[in-house]
Amino acid sequence: MPIKAIRQTAIGRNGVGAFILQCKRLDFHYCDWAGSSRGMNQFLTHLLPILARTSPSIEIHVSPRPSHHPVIRGHYINGREKAICVRNLEMQQVLKKAELLRDASGEKLRRVKGGRAVGSLNEGVRGVWSPMHGAEKKEEMFGR
Repeated sequence: MPIKAIRQTAIGRNGVGAFILQCKRLDFHYCDWAGSSRGMNQFLTHLLPILARTSPSIEIHVSPRPSHHPVIRGHYINGREKAICVRNLEMQQVLKKAELLRDASGEKLRRVKGGRAVGSLNEGVRGVWSPMHGAEKKEEMFGR
């Protein structure tokens, strides 16, 4: 008799199973005739439809901005916005910058201090560690 796994769907607890994309809108500004917008114009004709299909939850606005360098601007659900100038970049590089804005959280970049890479509001299961824990056990092990 073959062994079969039990089918069970994951249950979302405390928002862990739910993912909400933070970027709600991407604005693409370009110039029709400027040389610095050449990569952006190629991106808009060839790769933007693919990007729009892969991320349907993002609103995409394309607008000409004559006599200015091309810019991609991301708007996020926390009310912030980030802009990246993509002048003189190739089509693939513009795609990478658009994906960077799409995947960003919209929060300001800040330095992590104190040596702890991960912060949590919940106390750990094992409690807080200190060098005094287990001092008696060491002495018992070494016969002191």
